[in-house]
Formats: sequence, structure tokens, C-alpha cells
Amino acid sequence: MPRKSRIDAPGALHHIIARGLDRQRIFEDDADRHNFLSRLGKIVKETDTRCYAWALIPNHFHLLLKTGRAPIANVMLRLLTGYAVTYNRRHRRHGHLFQNRYKSILCQEDAYFMELVRYLHLNPLRARIVKSIKALDEYPFSGHSAIMGKCKNKWQDVDSILQLYADKVPAARRGYRGFVEKGIEIGRRHDLTGGGMVRSSGGWSGLRAMRRAKVFQKADERILGDGDFVEQVLSSAQERLNHKYALQAAGYDIDKVVEKVAAVLNIKPSEVWAPG
Repeated sequence: MPRKSRIDAPGALHHIIARGLDRQRIFEDDADRHNFLSRLGKIVKETDTRCYAWALIPNHFHLLLKTGRAPIANVMLRLLTGYAVTYNRRHRRHGHLFQNRYKSILCQEDAYFMELVRYLHLNPLRARIVKSIKALDEYPFSGHSAIMGKCKNKWQDVDSILQLYADKVPAARRGYRGFVEKGIEIGRRHDLTGGGMVRSSGGWSGLRAMRRAKVFQKADERILGDGDFVEQVLSSAQERLNHKYALQAAGYDIDKVVEKVAAVLNIKPSEVWAPG
């Protein structure tokens, strides 16, 4: 079965998961981790991509990103390719570092934003890299420590999270930390990383309840959200695809048009699609 194309749009929220090939380690030491974060920070700033949450695990990583001026696919291509080249050179190895295709889940922001932030930031604790929430507060390789004020990442959007809890930073941090701590006992959330109808129904319990009530809704493994959100996203994506096909049928190649417009304006092709 052919792979489905990725879904993206300016302002779209994505949960990104990338794993090492055959589950091998992609971070050997802190030098690797700092290299990765330096690249991530540079790319998100250059593309106006917002990074709300992230976590580095020895054999994979999680990112919560909002699309800016460049498609998420372009952001990830730069990040993964650049990091893999330097990793291979540093560790004197050859070949692929990452699995062929990273996972990108387009998320319904109002329903899942803070659940995703919490889930991503608890990864080091679930993986037993740190032993307590207090240790997580200080752990430099998760976005949680930046929100708690223990680390500074200028490229990470901390304010958008803190403002959800209180006007003043100390109170906001207490509110955020309390929310994260409550998630420890919840454990893994397969609805946040699983697929299709399970994800779109809020987990297996939600799906079973819907089936008992004979309620059916649209689902897609690339999307985290309720049925209406999935329908809206797929409809919008299909409209853009139909428009592209119509132009091609009329003898226009939209990619070449974009390249020419970008050349005239002296900007990158990805910036032609940027909002505003």
C-alpha cells in the first residue's frame, strides 16, 4: 500500500517522532545532543517555526512544532540530514541514521495542545532517564526545564504555555508543573501516538464507547483530533490538491511558477506560500 502524503499548512500543529534505524541510538553523548539542539534552534528561527515542546531520548526524539514560513517537511529534511551528516562524521560511520520516514501527526490544537506538551516532556521520566519530577525540572534535554526556568532556549516558545496558567511567571510555572506532575500516573497515551480511529476517538475507551453507541466518525492515522477536525483537514487538503491538478491540466506547473515568483522577489520558494 502506498504511503499517504503528509498534511501541512501554515499554523498547523505537528507532533513529530523520529527514531534511529533499527532502533539504534542517535545520541551517544551530550555533544551529540547539543549539536542537534543547535541545529534545531537555528532552523526554527530561520523558518519562523514555533517549537513548544521537545524531548531527546537515546534512540529517538519528539518535537511539538507549529508550521511557520516553511513546510514542516522542509524543516525536518534540513534537521535530519544535517544532523546525520555530522553524527556520521563524528562517530566514523556510514549509512542511514534515521528510519526512512519520521512520524508527523497533525493535531487539533485547542483539544490536545497541553496534553501533548505534558506527554512529550514526561518522556525522559517514562524512559527512566531521570528518576523524579524534580530531576526532570533540571534535565537539559527536554523542553520542560526551559519552561521551569532552569535552562534557556531562545528558540523555544515558553510564553505561549506559561500564559495559559497565570499572568505572573512564578505562579504560571507552579500551575504548569502541577499539570505535568498529574500526568505521571497516567502513563503512556497511545491515543497521542497511535493511529487512525483510536487516535481520533480519544483512545481505546473512547472508541469502544462510540461503537457501543453506534457512533461513527472520520479518522486518519496522520491526524489527532475529533471527527469534525479530521473531516475539515482532509477537505482542505483535497481542495489544495484539486487546485494543483487543475493548474497542471491547464498546462501550468505550479512548482515552476512558484520558483519563478521566488526568483523575481529574491526569496525562497517556501516563502511564497507564507501567510501575510
